[in-house]
Amino acid sequence: SPGVGALLKMVGEADLTNLRIVEHDAVEVVERMIPPASLAGVLVWFPDPWHKARHNKRRLIQPPFVATLASRLAPGGFLHCATDWEDYAVQMLDVLSAEPTLRNHVDDGYATPDDPLLTRPVTKFETRGKRLGHGVWDLVFTRVGD
Repeated sequence: SPGVGALLKMVGEADLTNLRIVEHDAVEVVERMIPPASLAGVLVWFPDPWHKARHNKRRLIQPPFVATLASRLAPGGFLHCATDWEDYAVQMLDVLSAEPTLRNHVDDGYATPDDPLLTRPVTKFETRGKRLGHGVWDLVFTRVGD
């Protein structure tokens, strides 16, 4: 597909050899292909906000998936989520805060742009959101030790 093709082009230009690309449903990949406690970090940047209330149940950041993601993080590993939809940011904060194996990187809310853990590039979704007058909310949670 075009997105994977563009990614492969960048991988080739950078001569990267230490990654795997999987074009498949993220939930199934995490559940079936990633061993527990094997990841140093997970990035979920600008997932589909499903902004209509009747579709909110389709959002990726839901308690069952977050529990699975957390189980795949090694102790001390991080989960970094970002969205440009405020109500999704609130939901993300609630869901991530309720996961007992995760701790918020900041005291009680969202990470700020000057946080050293926020080293993500500006995505096309972020650019579009800002153009539409949306804010951007980043959340960084770490896996507590076992």
